[in-house]
Amino acid sequence: MGGHAEDRDTRPQYVLPLVVRLERTDPPARTDALETSARAVLTLLADPRVTEPDGEWAERVAAWEDARIRKVVRRARGGEWRRAGELPGITVTGEHGAEVRVFPPIPLDGWPKELAKLQVSGTDLDDPEPPGPAPEGRPVLWLNPDLEMSAGKTMAQTGHAAQLAWWELDDDQRAEWAADGFPLAVRTAPAAAWPALTDGRLPVVRDAGFTEIAPGSCTVVAEVGTRH
Repeated sequence: MGGHAEDRDTRPQYVLPLVVRLERTDPPARTDALETSARAVLTLLADPRVTEPDGEWAERVAAWEDARIRKVVRRARGGEWRRAGELPGITVTGEHGAEVRVFPPIPLDGWPKELAKLQVSGTDLDDPEPPGPAPEGRPVLWLNPDLEMSAGKTMAQTGHAAQLAWWELDDDQRAEWAADGFPLAVRTAPAAAWPALTDGRLPVVRDAGFTEIAPGSCTVVAEVGTRH
C-alpha cells in the first residue's frame, strides 16, 4: 500500500481521526485504551462502507492509504463526546470500558469543527495495575520498551500496527478475526526480546517523527501468530 515515499508525499494527504472518551471521574485504563484504538482501526477497515467497491468511505480510505498514513488521537468528554458521536463514524468499546470512536479519513487540513476543537496533546493514562500476560492465541502488538510516548501517541501507534497486521492476512483470515471481534493484546516487549521482534520477520511501525519521538523510531511490532 502507498507506493514509494516520494510518491506518497506528492499525493493529497489525509488523516484518520480517532477520539478517546476521557471523562475526568472515570478515565479508561491505558492498556484498554491502546487495545481499543487498535480494534477501532480494524473495525473501520473491515466495515462494508470501506470494503465494498461502492462503499461510502471506500474512496477516502484508498486515498488515505495511497498517501502518508496518518492517525491522530484526540480526547473528548461530556458534550464534546456526544457531539463527536453525531458525526459519521464507529464507536468501539474495550473489554474494560474504554471507548474510542474512529472516523473515515479526512483531508489533513479539513477537520470538522466538532473534532478540530478537541485537545490532541498531553493525553495520558495509567493502568491501575500492570497488565498480565497476553491471552494465549491472541495477536500481540508489542511496544518498544525503550520509548516513552503519551497515551494518545501510543494509541495512534497501536492503530498503525493493527493496520499492518491486517494487510498481512488473506480474506479468510480477516473474516475470521472480524467475526471474533478483533481480539488482540497490547503489551510492552521485554527488553531482551526486542531485537528478535524487530529482525525483519514481523510488521514493524516506524514513526515519521512528527511528534514526541525521533524519525524512524520503531514503535510497535505486530505479532499475529498462528491463530490468524
